[in-house]
Amino acid sequence: MITETIQSIEKRIKDTDSIKFKDKQELLDLLSTLETEVVSLSKTHPEQAESITGFTQVSAHEATRTHKDAQLVDLSIKGLTSSIEGFENSHENLVKIVNSIALMLSNVGI
Repeated sequence: MITETIQSIEKRIKDTDSIKFKDKQELLDLLSTLETEVVSLSKTHPEQAESITGFTQVSAHEATRTHKDAQLVDLSIKGLTSSIEGFENSHENLVKIVNSIALMLSNVGI
């Protein structure tokens, strides 16, 4: 499920015109790393891994919509960043990646 969701997010990002090529490449690289981290996390924390992946999908959807709703972008980004709370010490790289994705999607959503 996690891999399929990440692939869906990647397709959405590749297909959107609302993100510059350079930013698309950076997001796709981050998503690749996120997939590795979340698959690893799913072995010990499957529900949290699904939440992180799900909020990433929602955030990407809201940030790449043709007619963006700033409030929905903001709420989805807050959900994404909330999904990694408590992993700061045990999964530092995951937290860093999610925060980078959230920042990029937030900037795209403006």
